Amino acid sequence: MAEKLAPEKSHSFIHNGQKVFDWDQTLEEVNMYITLPPNVPKKLFYCKIDSKHVELGIKGNPPYLNHDLTSPVKTDSSFWTLEDDVMHITLQKRDKGQTWSSPIMGQGQLDPYATDLEQKRLMLERFQMENPGFDFSQAQFSGNCPDPRTFMGVISVYGFVEVKS
Repeated sequence: MAEKLAPEKSHSFIHNGQKVFDWDQTLEEVNMYITLPPNVPKKLFYCKIDSKHVELGIKGNPPYLNHDLTSPVKTDSSFWTLEDDVMHITLQKRDKGQTWSSPIMGQGQLDPYATDLEQKRLMLERFQMENPGFDFSQAQFSGNCPDPRTFMGVISVYGFVEVKS
């Protein structure tokens, strides 16, 4: 049932008419997908992930991306892989449940409607995580959707809710 609430499609960051990367998110992570240029040996690509910054490119050249992240990530569980001419970067959110409007600060932000849809999908994903016997894939919100990170307490790293006092 949880897979029904997975991102249905990725978002594209377009700059000057060129696709820079695609991305999606879950409660716990943000995934970036960068199409690699052809005819470059895979061993020349690099990616450096800091808690608030990402840099990637081809060794010996200026970085393709060198930007601050929208929110901090856990560097010990963030990583990158090369798969079928695509660099896949997995950024583990430091604040589980936080809705990101873009992986890169100030670049390619989702419009308010798309951000609202993401927040609603993440809230349903949280409901599914906390109530595994129920199917929330067809649920809808009327009115404003609560923040999936802070609704009725904060999500802990173990998946249980910590109630704020």
